[in-house]
Formats: sequence, C-alpha cells, structure tokens
Amino acid sequence: MSQKVALVTGGTGGLGTAICRSLADGGFRVVAGYNAGGNHEKAKAWQEEQRKDGYDILVAYGDVTDGESCAACIRTVEEMTGSTVDVLVNNAGITRDGQFKKMSWEQWDEVLTANLDSMFHMTRLVINPMIEKGWGRVINISSVNAQKGQFGQCNYSAAKAGIHGFTKALAQEVARKGVTVNTVSPGYIKTAMVAKIAEEIQQQICSTIPVGRFGTPEEIGRMVSFLSEEESGYITGADMSVNGGLHMH
Repeated sequence: MSQKVALVTGGTGGLGTAICRSLADGGFRVVAGYNAGGNHEKAKAWQEEQRKDGYDILVAYGDVTDGESCAACIRTVEEMTGSTVDVLVNNAGITRDGQFKKMSWEQWDEVLTANLDSMFHMTRLVINPMIEKGWGRVINISSVNAQKGQFGQCNYSAAKAGIHGFTKALAQEVARKGVTVNTVSPGYIKTAMVAKIAEEIQQQICSTIPVGRFGTPEEIGRMVSFLSEEESGYITGADMSVNGGLHMH
C-alpha cells in the first residue's frame, strides 16, 4: 500500500511543526505548506532542522489567501509525492487584534481572508480527489476563542467560529464518500510566541485554566494525528476541544 500524503498549511510554525512531526510519526508522507512572506530560505532551514531530528518532511510554498497560489502549491505537492493529498490540515492563520470600535476594515478583512477564505481555496483543490479515492481527512484548526469569544478579537473569533460551520456542512456532504471533516480547537498553547509573554501574565492566564498549565504543541499534533488515522473514520463533523478545561460545552 502506498504511503498516504498529508499537507499541513502553516506547517513551519510552532503548532504546524508539531502537527507535521506527529503525522510523520503516524506513517504519513508529510508536506509542510509555508508562506513566510516568500522567505524560501527560512523554509529550507526549517526543513534541515527537521532532518537533523530525524524527520524527512517536504516543504511547498503557497499563499493561502490567493487561489492561484494555492493551486500551484497543490501541484507542487503532487509532483513531489506522486500522489494527491490524502490528509489536509488547514492550520495557517493570523491575528490582527483590536477593540471592535477601533477595528479597521483591513484588520477585519485580513483575518477573515487568511483564516476562513484559505479553507475554501485549499479544501476545494483536494476534496474531489479524496472523494474519487474513497478516503480522505480534512482537519481544520480553530480556537477556544471561537467557542467562547475573546475581548479584542471580533475578527479572529468570527473567522474561527466560521471554520466549524464549514466543517459541519462539508462533513455531511462527503460522509458517505469515505472522507471525514473535523475541527480541532486549541486553548492556550505554549508556543514560542506565548513563551515571550511576561511570566506574571503567564501565571495569570494559567490560573484560569482548570488543569493549571498551558497545552503543548505536541498535544495538538497528537489530536490531529488521531483524527487522521484509519480507525477514526467514524468521527466526522466534530469539534475537538484541547484547552485544559478552559471552556467546557
């Protein structure tokens, strides 16, 4: 049986790296999609770091806000692997925080485009081949702030909430075709960005989390890997909360 191909958008970031590694550990041929402002050398350096740690992960450039760039990314993946995409992880996203009364159209549009439109661009390109194969996994990375809302994040919360609406609708369309579609909603995860927050603020945040700590990128990667498995074929349209009990619903 040929090795299944997994594509992770935003794959070279902190969360993306953990997802890529977990999928590789699960036996997938993994491709990390990246934009990085067109910094191809940075992506190659990331790839070399993974190799030093024993992970042979491919990289493919693509601007998820641009349909043509996404199509070029998918072509690159297919050329490199000799296969269509079996697992798509829509992980790429941005924030442009600010109180709504001061929020500009640009702040709103950039976040909706990068976090929500990107799912249309990427998923539309892989869903038909998945249906034709009779097997596929689409996993969309949302956020606890989609579930509970967050001060200063009307744009981000709206986009991330839209992700799960997309998940539930598409899951119904492809359920009988062997394709599952699920959402993963992380809480506060100890990425490099979070680690830069002042220790006092980190402690304040942790005090609101029932388990008393931040999550790790590896815990999110494990959830994505679990949903990608053959044995997870009865799970579809679900929103998997990985937030340490911060928000229960």
